[in-house]
Amino acid sequence: MSRLVPPHGGANLKPLSLEGANLSKEIKRAANLPQVHCSSREFGDVIMLGIGGFTPLNGFMGKGDWEGVCLHMMMTDEIFWPIPITLSTNDESIRIGDDIALTYGQDKAIIATMTVTEKYSIDKDLECISVYKTTDQEHPGVALVKAQGKYNLAGPIKVLSDGHFSATYGDLYMTPSETRAYFEEKGWSNIAAFQTRNPMHRSHEYLAKIAIEICDGVMIHSTLGELKPGDIPAEVRSEAISALIENYFTDNSVLQSGYPLDMRYAGPREALLHALFRQNYGCSHLIVGRDHAGVGDYYGPFDAHNIFDEIPKDALITAPLKIDWTFWCNKCASMASMKTCPHKSEDRLLLSGSKLRHLLSENLEVPENFSRSEVLSILRNYYSKLKEDEKVKVELKGHSAK
Repeated sequence: MSRLVPPHGGANLKPLSLEGANLSKEIKRAANLPQVHCSSREFGDVIMLGIGGFTPLNGFMGKGDWEGVCLHMMMTDEIFWPIPITLSTNDESIRIGDDIALTYGQDKAIIATMTVTEKYSIDKDLECISVYKTTDQEHPGVALVKAQGKYNLAGPIKVLSDGHFSATYGDLYMTPSETRAYFEEKGWSNIAAFQTRNPMHRSHEYLAKIAIEICDGVMIHSTLGELKPGDIPAEVRSEAISALIENYFTDNSVLQSGYPLDMRYAGPREALLHALFRQNYGCSHLIVGRDHAGVGDYYGPFDAHNIFDEIPKDALITAPLKIDWTFWCNKCASMASMKTCPHKSEDRLLLSGSKLRHLLSENLEVPENFSRSEVLSILRNYYSKLKEDEKVKVELKGHSAK
């Protein structure tokens, strides 16, 4: 019997992808169905539904679930869920009972089929206030909600594609079934997930090592979905994380893997979603540091800590590892946190992914204790190539203007 945490909802994993003859048959049928084109966020949700990452959902949410999730973080069947999983369209011709094909990308590749059980309008401001705590369209999550179609479509889906994540990322891309099998093979039962969309600097390394001290292992889990401008691509991030693991972690203490979602930048609510789907991946804990899944100044630095105390005790099994603000302290001569370091702010080097990206993109000096040299070498090479590509583009543009 497995010692891993059970999937969310208490049942088995619920992957919605078809295989074999069923897949071939559905692909043929899908070719003749009306099509609804997915946004990048919806595409990631489809793939996540396909691999069972959103267990126990069987498709996109109806109005009752949408409203319950927005207002109470609870679906109509009383299963906890913190962020609506929805599909939108402006297509007036779609009717309840229709079978449709979901497409994505410039080539409009078919990724799933769906039976429409509901077609409804929503109060977009309500969703934004509930999930993102703001209606400011400068917030990237709010902008996505505001850009949604006039209607939401609900219904069960059959997923026909893995979105080419396996082909693109190879062994880095792992499904919940695969990570669970890995943990079982290792004999791990207490696993902490570390969420990241950045290469790991010294503060991230410190958080992961704190978790290793009290757990069997850590899964460094990177988003492979669409990022916001300025973020570092997944393949570069993965290479940098691999260098960190190889040089600064003990063998068999870390699994690096990736998942197919875009960031929503929903701060506290997204921290809950991160814990929920990491439960499906087999993780007993989620590392929650400062400003988890935040953006700008929309959330307090520890709002994502506090929200775990505001939900019912039985809402999630995967628990937060709440870790205070971390930094390098010159007087301690080590990494430390507000809970462990007695020294003053002038002795502390505060670390952040955005600050590291800024220093590297401007070719500025990175403080010695900010990031490991092996990681910096990879990142400097990436930014050097980026600047060279930009230089070539400017030169080509200049030639074409003559």
